[in-house]
Amino acid sequence: MNDGDVDRLFAALIGAGEDARRVREVLDAAPRDRLLLTAVLRRAVPLQCLEILAATPPWSEDQRLMGSVVLSPRVSRALALRLVGSLSWRDLADVAASPRVAAAARVRAEALLLDHMDDLRLGDRITLAKIATPPVLARLLEDADPRVVEAGLINGRLREEDLVDALRKDAVTRALIEGVAASSRWRDRYALRLAIVLQPRSPLAVALAQVTALLPRDLERVAADEALAPLVQLAARRVATGS
Repeated sequence: MNDGDVDRLFAALIGAGEDARRVREVLDAAPRDRLLLTAVLRRAVPLQCLEILAATPPWSEDQRLMGSVVLSPRVSRALALRLVGSLSWRDLADVAASPRVAAAARVRAEALLLDHMDDLRLGDRITLAKIATPPVLARLLEDADPRVVEAGLINGRLREEDLVDALRKDAVTRALIEGVAASSRWRDRYALRLAIVLQPRSPLAVALAQVTALLPRDLERVAADEALAPLVQLAARRVATGS
């Protein structure tokens, strides 16, 4: 496959327009090459082309090709919703992140990823954590495996306020607390330092390492919080008084 092959197939499909018979003839005459079809589907092919691919074997039986159909610039809301349930986790992640896809299909893709999260292998969860949208990423930051958490912490969609919320959860994992404290991207953010200190589940050494960076008003807050370890409270008092 080369750019010329993509250009020729695209031109033929544009020429066929929304005439179902002509579109089918073009597709039947094209090489049975998924890479070629995937490349063409990145362009604004006629909707009839997408409908035929989605309804006709062997194209409709190719899970990855159906992902390309859903991500196509011309896909309709109805077609995207019809196909999204059959996609692989990687295509679901791409659909969830695509601004071109109808909002209902993006939300459905996120829901499916969340439903099947427990079935994903470790390597898949690590990869997904790097590219996931915020609702899916929030779940991945709860993963007990530090490698998944580390991948999530470099996700460009992760916002500081979402990370603060994750650290405040009663069931926050040790992996997340330690991951944030060690992250070159996040470890110096004041709100995250404070969230770690105020989290009763924080490992003692990690919490104590943040105390000296806190402002006086927050040191008083920490010192008065009886849910925290006595050593953390004591450290806050000593830093506040300079003793």
